[in-house]
Amino acid sequence: MTTTEPGTSRTAPPSILPAARAIDLVKTYGKGDAVVHALDGINVEFESGKFTAVMGPSGSGKSTLMHCMAGLDTPTSGRTFVGEREIGKLDDAGLTQMRRDQIGFVFQSFNLVPTLTARDNITLPADLAKVKVDQAWFDYLVGQLRIGDRLSHRPSEMSGGQQQRVACARALIERPDLVFADEPTGNLDSNASAEMLAFMRRSVTELSQSIVMVTHDARGAAYADRVVFLADGKVVDELVSPTADSVLERMKQLGS
Repeated sequence: MTTTEPGTSRTAPPSILPAARAIDLVKTYGKGDAVVHALDGINVEFESGKFTAVMGPSGSGKSTLMHCMAGLDTPTSGRTFVGEREIGKLDDAGLTQMRRDQIGFVFQSFNLVPTLTARDNITLPADLAKVKVDQAWFDYLVGQLRIGDRLSHRPSEMSGGQQQRVACARALIERPDLVFADEPTGNLDSNASAEMLAFMRRSVTELSQSIVMVTHDARGAAYADRVVFLADGKVVDELVSPTADSVLERMKQLGS
């Protein structure tokens, strides 16, 4: 991404490729009469430098889509790409490298290491990759997320909102091309949710970050540039420049 924020040095032009895309993506579970089509031939693109929300009724395939597109799960058929890289053609080492270098993850359950401090949780991806953390970028993230006074605390010593902000800093510390967020505000109160969503919005607007967020919350989806709606494992609609009211209306039409 192109940015002049502290600690950044890359000046590459914005990519014309989608941040991620799926072609004829199918994921089935079970066999015979018990088969379930979690994804039923999905074709979708997620733009670079944009904030996309994915919504749909329970069981519509939202999280399955994200997991397959992030290389966390293997589709039954179809193709998925992150930038130029086709996930299905990567071996285990290639998948690990892609998830480490190109993708950041933020989950509903925070997924912090309980024995590590906030600081060590944030720097964990860089530590595992054995690369030096950019201190200016670390300081910038910590300042933007307002967790500077919690860096020596372990997860059990922090509120849910603080833990999720630490998880967000961890997802961004290596400056990934794409961040997948699966219900990132699901365990947060309304104030903490608004703070998290506002930071994600700023990271897209100011830093050209690409974010794909699975959510059930119309107010959260309104922070996005675009909402993709799923039902029964298919993409059935989309909404550009959403508002909470317009998202709620579309969800009502889908029977959510």
